[in-house]
Amino acid sequence: MTKKKLFEIEFIIRSSPHILYEFVSTPSGLSQWFADNVDAIQNKFKFIWGNTAQIADMVENVENERVRFRWQGAPKEEYFQFKIQISEISNDTVLIVTDFANPKEIKDQTRLWDSQIKSLTEHIGAG
Repeated sequence: MTKKKLFEIEFIIRSSPHILYEFVSTPSGLSQWFADNVDAIQNKFKFIWGNTAQIADMVENVENERVRFRWQGAPKEEYFQFKIQISEISNDTVLIVTDFANPKEIKDQTRLWDSQIKSLTEHIGAG
């Protein structure tokens, strides 16, 4: 089995870090763009797409900065993360998505994230 490889993608989001953080860290925010529905009990998030559900643990949460999730059953070193930064040069809000995928699937995963983040910016009103 091929070991998954870490990759990162950066997106400029026309939003305040606080508003963006709400969309990437709360069930109501994530339900608007990431999954059809998201429920959470404490740090366990249930992501639902159609008839499929997956559970992820929120393993790190720094308000207005980053949130990291790990799918249940995934190796400890694999996660997906949303990190929010302000560009020192342009003062833009930057969302850095970190994920893991098989090397041959990184291009497809990148396209999927591009599509998801496009939906996010539309819901924020920054699209």
